[in-house]
Amino acid sequence: MNCARHQEISVMGIAGIPEIMRGDDLGHIISNAIKHHSLSLSANDILVVAQKVVSKAEGKTVRLDDIRPSTMAIEWARAYGKDPRVVEAALNESIRIVRMDRGVLISETRHGFVCANAGVDTSNVEDGYITLLPDDPDGSAQRLRQSLKHEMGSDIAVIVSDTFGRPWREGLVNVALGVAGLEPLIDLRGKPDWKGQPLKVTVMAVADELASAAELVMSKAAGLPAALIRGYSYQRGESSARSLIRAPEADLFR
Repeated sequence: MNCARHQEISVMGIAGIPEIMRGDDLGHIISNAIKHHSLSLSANDILVVAQKVVSKAEGKTVRLDDIRPSTMAIEWARAYGKDPRVVEAALNESIRIVRMDRGVLISETRHGFVCANAGVDTSNVEDGYITLLPDDPDGSAQRLRQSLKHEMGSDIAVIVSDTFGRPWREGLVNVALGVAGLEPLIDLRGKPDWKGQPLKVTVMAVADELASAAELVMSKAAGLPAALIRGYSYQRGESSARSLIRAPEADLFR
């Protein structure tokens, strides 16, 4: 007889967050939006916030006219109809070029993320500007966590997320760039499956799964850059989202 306990989670997009500008107190703004909907927070809640608004609040925006593209950026941009200033910004944010072919630039950022254009983005930002990834996404998540605790009295978990492509699969998904208050990986190796057999390789990237679930209600077009997840029994902890990055010696594709 299967006695597994029924579980369910809820994911709510947080409306009412205005356009974020450099220097804005993002935690205060999100708290006000939550309160506007007559919601409170509990310690088991998880807030997922889009990297874009975090970058804006932290001043990680660059005016394109302030960028002087290199010869390499100009030539590659000309070949593929790109803006050489955006290409130069992506190159500047990269520590390693993984692939630069057919108009696609995949690189490794200084954080260790492997993604398109080193996370440089031209969407949902003022004309003539681009956004860069936060310098320290884990630190960004921790500051938001502390701000929300001060504003609302609950020590919740926070994930800073961004949309990445995936090797071998079409489509984009949200992943965790920064975490605070939860363990991003859950190691199930050695634990029994439902038949009692020990699991051998199962390490769940729960922070990425939560970020991806939140994206379903975080509409870029409607200006919903944050979501609240309830009902998931996550493992509390103080680990870094960097644990989600595969070590070079374990990466068969380097």
